[in-house]
Amino acid sequence: MLLYKTFTFDSAHYLPRVPAGHKCANLHGHTYTLKVFVEGKPDPLLGWVIDFNDLKKAVCPVIDELDHNLLNQIEGLNNPTSEMLAIWLWNKIITNLPGLKRIELNETPGSGVIYEGD
Repeated sequence: MLLYKTFTFDSAHYLPRVPAGHKCANLHGHTYTLKVFVEGKPDPLLGWVIDFNDLKKAVCPVIDELDHNLLNQIEGLNNPTSEMLAIWLWNKIITNLPGLKRIELNETPGSGVIYEGD
């Protein structure tokens, strides 16, 4: 079974490696949406895969590092594409959430990335 919780955060970034004249080389911001999926079987007694509050406790400290910050200034995010940000998020979240199965990161309502680890 896959259980998920959705989070949002606002961050600015620029992409330093895009071709000259590309609009994403300029500083700009996004309201990101992050959906975190945990895989498991419901506990026979409690009836859940994980308590949503425990899921929140595992993810929110990571989100707090990004929210209202310039991503390029965060260690490991000098080229903060959606793909690189998804990998960064995964590596931070997995340490506190061993059942992590997938993350979906959207930088706009119609553009995003799905990452399931290596």
